[in-house]
Amino acid sequence: MKHIEVGYQFGKLKVIGKTNKKKNNYSVWLCKCECGNTIELDTRTIQRQTKLDCGCSSKVIGNQKDLTNKRFGKLVCIEPTSQHGKNGGIIWKCHCDCGNDCLVESVLLTHGSKKSCGCLTHMNLIGQQFGQLTVLKKDASQKVSHWICQCSCGNQKSIPQANLLSGKTKSCGCLQKSQAKKNLKLVDGTSITKLEHTSNRLSSNNKSGYNGVYWHSKNNKWIAQITFKGKTKYLGSFDSLDAAVQARKQAEQLYRDFLNTHKGEQ
Repeated sequence: MKHIEVGYQFGKLKVIGKTNKKKNNYSVWLCKCECGNTIELDTRTIQRQTKLDCGCSSKVIGNQKDLTNKRFGKLVCIEPTSQHGKNGGIIWKCHCDCGNDCLVESVLLTHGSKKSCGCLTHMNLIGQQFGQLTVLKKDASQKVSHWICQCSCGNQKSIPQANLLSGKTKSCGCLQKSQAKKNLKLVDGTSITKLEHTSNRLSSNNKSGYNGVYWHSKNNKWIAQITFKGKTKYLGSFDSLDAAVQARKQAEQLYRDFLNTHKGEQ
């Protein structure tokens, strides 16, 4: 991603200062357009260059919108031609990020049908690395561009080309699983996180209002049990709810001892 600082130029806009504002956790910058107007844009918008002027170019040519300096994927519209496409839209001369120029009908740009000069379609990503993924070959079974990738964990997976190029996908899914496992704070197969929130978490079919206590309709008894380290221990059956709850609370000393022993562990 491009580093943003005062003086950075993109399209008709130039960064002239940084505000104290935030938008979606991104810094907001004050930008001046060549027409003289100033606007505020966040860091992500500037880096992606989804806006290249203050809006002054949003005028109409004939009965169609002026797309000058507008970005569509890897394409930036340079100027309109005198030609019209089969859909009636103006043909625009566009510059692609790869360095090529091409002619594209306006409706193909505004509808998202055309996002490059063709380099995206014909890209060869074999051998390139994206996060933990290394591209092995094109996935010929997919209509939209996909690539078979080898993850550093050993798995192979077909990934959409757009996800690779945008950075949306960086692993076969193992990164998310690893993070989820980390969030659980597993020790000896037991989640510290879950134990810390046991008293606040009830299953949707719990009728007693207490974890590990339920009504057994066949025996007309309250049953108490506790699950620890993957094993469920039967604590007994009781005539009253209070007795079953008391048995469960006494057994929960297992949880408290475990949490005290592993306090602060990740």
